[in-house]
Formats: sequence, structure tokens, C-alpha cells
Amino acid sequence: MLKKGDIAPSFTLPDKEGNAVSLGDFSGKKVVLYFYPKDNTPGCTRQACAFAAAYGQFAQKNAVVIGISRDGVASHAKFAEKYSLPFILLSDPDLEVIQAYGVWQEKKMYGKTSMGVVRTTFVIDEQGRIAEVMPKVKPDTNAAEVLAML
Repeated sequence: MLKKGDIAPSFTLPDKEGNAVSLGDFSGKKVVLYFYPKDNTPGCTRQACAFAAAYGQFAQKNAVVIGISRDGVASHAKFAEKYSLPFILLSDPDLEVIQAYGVWQEKKMYGKTSMGVVRTTFVIDEQGRIAEVMPKVKPDTNAAEVLAML
């Protein structure tokens, strides 16, 4: 996994409308990049809604919020519409960015081991360096913790 001080890997992925979004589009702004397992699951929904509720506060701190999962563009569009999510959701079905950031890891649930996205948040500074890595975050407190850190 990447660590504080590393240069954030650049990427270009489709958003919920299918438009290409690149990390470089946000040069000069802070980027809150959070990776989550799946749209419309209880934890991921609570995490997304918490970021949505605090969206204005992130904007005041010159920060952009971006969520990334393996879900497709259509799934992201439905998820964002259903919960009125004002921030960017990016689709990474090929795991390119998920693996580049080191969040595709072995997970254990109910005694079974499988590979999956480990809920992780990265804060990237205005120069494209990782200012903070928050591994295995809790969906209910992640947005507040990031705001406090900013």
C-alpha cells in the first residue's frame, strides 16, 4: 500500500455519466480519494451519505471528494441518484487504480478468504502527494475524521 509522502499514482476513469476523470484534473486542490467495496451495500451507503452530508465543508477546505469502486458506470449513476450524492464516483472494473493504490487485498469474512477492496481513504495534497493514508476506515466516522484532518 502507498504511504504518506508518496506521489499519488495518476489515473483516468469513467464517472457516473461515462466521462473521463483524471487525478490531474484537480491539481491545486486537495483530493479525498476513498475506495469502497460496493454500491448500495449498508456500510458503503452510510459512508457515501456521510461524505455527501459534509460535502459543503469539504468544498470550503478546497477539497474534492472522489469515491472509487469496481461497480460499473450504470451502478454508480443509480447509487448517486438514489442518495443524492454530490461528489464524483469513478468506476474501476479492471482494478487498475484499486491495485495501483494497494487496496485490493485478501479479506476474511465468516471464515472464508477472498480478494476484495479494503475500505481505505487517501488524502492527496495540492501537489499530488499523499498527505494521509487511512486504512480500514469505519463507514460511519470516515468523513468526519477526514474533515478533522484537513
